[in-house]
Amino acid sequence: MLSTRDALRRTFSPPIVTRSLMVAVVVGTALNLINQGPELWRGEPLVVWKLVMTFCVPFLVASYGALSALRSG
Repeated sequence: MLSTRDALRRTFSPPIVTRSLMVAVVVGTALNLINQGPELWRGEPLVVWKLVMTFCVPFLVASYGALSALRSG
């Protein structure tokens, strides 16, 4: 089993961060279209904190999944 420090180092290595960012872009874009689509189509301003959180949450979930896989494997 990996130590916490080693697991975090691996979790935030370039390949895993890149994969987590790709997940965040795809999932975050889809969720933003679902959550704020009407505002986009009407040309209204978006809620910035929702925009930021909608991309952060998938990134954190993907990163946590990688960390869990590293810790159990």
